Amino acid sequence: MGLLKDRVAVVTGAGGGIGAATARLFAAEGAKVVVNDVGGQRDGRTEDAGPAAAIVSEIVASGGQAVASAHSVATPEGAAAIIQTAVDHFGRLDVLVNNAGILRDKTLLKLELTDWDAVIAVHLTGSFLCTQAAARQLRAQNSGGSIVNTTSVSGMFGNFGQTNYSAAKAGIYGLTRTTSIELQRFGIRVNAVAPLAKTRMTEDLPMFEKVESMTPEHVAPVHLFLASDLASEVTGQVISVAGGKLSAYVVRETPGRMKEVDSGVWRATEIAEHFGSITKL
Repeated sequence: MGLLKDRVAVVTGAGGGIGAATARLFAAEGAKVVVNDVGGQRDGRTEDAGPAAAIVSEIVASGGQAVASAHSVATPEGAAAIIQTAVDHFGRLDVLVNNAGILRDKTLLKLELTDWDAVIAVHLTGSFLCTQAAARQLRAQNSGGSIVNTTSVSGMFGNFGQTNYSAAKAGIYGLTRTTSIELQRFGIRVNAVAPLAKTRMTEDLPMFEKVESMTPEHVAPVHLFLASDLASEVTGQVISVAGGKLSAYVVRETPGRMKEVDSGVWRATEIAEHFGSITKL
């Protein structure tokens, strides 16, 4: 019996890379999968339904169940249609993996507003819209469920030349944390994965030029874990995947320093004097 037997899962950005690896693994574990991808170039300027259809054909040929969706995650209508595809074809929804993404890397001083908006729309707004549509369906079913978002080390720590991408991925961290709190009462778990893997999105980055040990297949089992009953008590977590290394991201606050005199109002000169102790972990 598979870990996702008879479950219905939507995986966005599943026409290649991590999303495709996750869709294949979910199907192998018994899930009925909606393979969503608009296709096209890495920067999102073109569309091609072929990649999603190809992954569906592969899953079906292996004895699994899957259907393709070429709807955009970046519009309310597209997000609703993605979730409705699962309901129309398989009768319900159990799992959503928000994995769709594009890249338009530029340094801050060269970044155009159109490139900012496009990356935010797909990564952050797309994750919000699909999460909202999925949560509404899961609440109506009254049977719980799992939502898995995709953040990034760029969102956690920042990365040169990725102002738009880093901001979107940091936003997804906040989205994950807040929705995990709000949806817990409905039995809906929300977690995130921060993957480092060699895919079409990353293959030309210097750090991946000679790397073969960080693959989409390293990431897919973490999606499976979070989607399955193995993680029935896990919510609000951000799991980092870098090849064979797994870790968790946490936000920490320093102990800080309390000013006990002068009504607790710090002068700028005092902040400068005590800045080391204020920021020390």
